[in-house]
Amino acid sequence: MSLKIVVLAKQVPDTRNVGKDAMKADGTVNRAALPAIFNPEDLNALEQALRLKDAHPGSTVTILTMGPGRAAEIIREGLYRGADNGYLLTDRAFAGADTLATSYALSMAVKKIGDVDIIIGGRQAIDGDTAQVGPQVAEKLGMTQITYAEEILKIENNHITVKRHIDGGVETVEGPLPIVITVTGSADPCRPRNAKLIQKYKHAKTVTEKQAGDVDYTDLYDSRDYLNLAEWSVADVNGDLAQCGLSGSPTKVKAIQNIVFQAKESKTLTGSDRDVEDLIVELLANHTIG
Repeated sequence: MSLKIVVLAKQVPDTRNVGKDAMKADGTVNRAALPAIFNPEDLNALEQALRLKDAHPGSTVTILTMGPGRAAEIIREGLYRGADNGYLLTDRAFAGADTLATSYALSMAVKKIGDVDIIIGGRQAIDGDTAQVGPQVAEKLGMTQITYAEEILKIENNHITVKRHIDGGVETVEGPLPIVITVTGSADPCRPRNAKLIQKYKHAKTVTEKQAGDVDYTDLYDSRDYLNLAEWSVADVNGDLAQCGLSGSPTKVKAIQNIVFQAKESKTLTGSDRDVEDLIVELLANHTIG
């Protein structure tokens, strides 16, 4: 059984380097001020997709991402690891999208791709930590969803069996195709880049990148169609402008801060009953416990 798999991936700012310039005046993230990386849990999701491709000959893996022009790097990273193609949703009208507007845009793109069997993505992005986009995409497409997936075990009789990570243990669940799956960071890490695939796709670019870049390789894009990365605007996916970007986002970010916890004082305790009792009384008094 061959499968048509779409991986939802996001280029995110490295939240380990949040500084005073991390936020714009309108409440959106200043992505230009932060290093951009492949969202970690989306890489876990990509590995599960690639394993399905390996197990089911004829299957295809498509990377779908939304962001500015530089987010095309996410598609190339997917291609270097074994994905077959990718689409970049990029349009000024997409800017400033919260989870609702993001899931709307992604769902419209999935409809344009068509006949998808499995949509898989990370549980959440490190720049928002909401874990809402995957479930919202499933809702908008009317698909079954399985969240907190740790491993895809098998597919047979048009049903998929998944091991989920839950509080206190794991559980095994089954769902019908087509389906949306979100993967946790406890899943297996993604395979490394493949040297042959890097050589094959290193010149893969979007139209915007080709217009702004080196013209020495122009002839490659006519003879090797796989190097032409697709860019889709709101119009390309038949989207409603009112549901995209800031206009389609009911939530707004008020502030971004980098919080570092530091101990103000330390206390050394012995193992005596008196010291333990005194500590408990102190913790109760300042409402740390109780």
